[in-house]
Amino acid sequence: MVDYIIVGCGLAGISFAEQALNNDKTIAVFDNDSQKSSLIAGGLYNPVILKRFSEVWKAEEQLVEMKEFYKKLEAKLASQFDFPKPILRKFFSIEEQNNWFAASDKKGLAPFLSPVLITKKYSGITSAYNYGEVLHTGYVDTELLLFSYRKYLESINSIRYESFDYGALLLESDTISYKGIVAKHIVFAEGFGIHQNPFFGYLPVDGTKGELFIIESDELDLNVILNTSVFILPLGWNRYKVGATYNWKDKTDLPTEEGKQELLERIREIIDCDFKIVAHFAGVRPTVYDRRPLIGTHFDYNNMHVLNGLGTRGVMLGPAMAKELFDKIENGKIIDKEININRVKPKNYRY
Repeated sequence: MVDYIIVGCGLAGISFAEQALNNDKTIAVFDNDSQKSSLIAGGLYNPVILKRFSEVWKAEEQLVEMKEFYKKLEAKLASQFDFPKPILRKFFSIEEQNNWFAASDKKGLAPFLSPVLITKKYSGITSAYNYGEVLHTGYVDTELLLFSYRKYLESINSIRYESFDYGALLLESDTISYKGIVAKHIVFAEGFGIHQNPFFGYLPVDGTKGELFIIESDELDLNVILNTSVFILPLGWNRYKVGATYNWKDKTDLPTEEGKQELLERIREIIDCDFKIVAHFAGVRPTVYDRRPLIGTHFDYNNMHVLNGLGTRGVMLGPAMAKELFDKIENGKIIDKEININRVKPKNYRY
């Protein structure tokens, strides 16, 4: 018997798996590699919504939990995943500068928005109105994280690379059985793949497709993350990750010409040097209409749970949301109503 079956091994699944293991629980993880959003994500963590100069929900709490989570995981796997790095917001007008300074005076934003204008000039970028600096930022190398963690799960014989067959799930009063594995609980962390789930498919995970580039340029010299209409993340060796688009209609993980042209247009608004596209990726983020995760327990089965809807901020939200769900299951903690799945009523279900 294991304590938890976990379906999905992206950021949500890894976060819960590690939460369980750190509390001496046993796990069995299933993943079919069908969801690409965690793999190709920019991996940025940023406590501010730069489009509107507003605070991310519970950003400070998430950052504390996130930092501790990745610090322990790096020590465990002897690899670095968390790369602290400044994020600069390029200003396109005096009005944007003024809006920034006004936001930096607000109580919730003051710890994260520097009131000091960044005037440094970067080769390949025209910045007549300079930059604002966001504090406590950086990125997580999600590709390395997923690869390393899956290898670790292989080493402890705790992962199976196969599609989950919901029809093979046997639900008892206090246990769950699946293809010879008996577990106390099951946690679904499938991202946009939740729409195939007969137990939680009613949840409003409205996938948002994002497309990204890896570009290369000998003329661009940038050692910080630049974030305006797109982000530009330096990877080293004259290469940069650039993204991302937002498409609410296309639910495939295939790069498109439309996405390519949109990214090119936005990049050229920011940099004024030559570059070449080295790679073009796409994935569908598990986003939710109210921009809050979906955490909780099934209304009929008290040993069946879900961790989903991390959206564009999976590296920040994952560890905190996994802890929230784990504390609910093991310690009876009440889940915050803003993220509890109870805020969503299934169709045709009588309460």
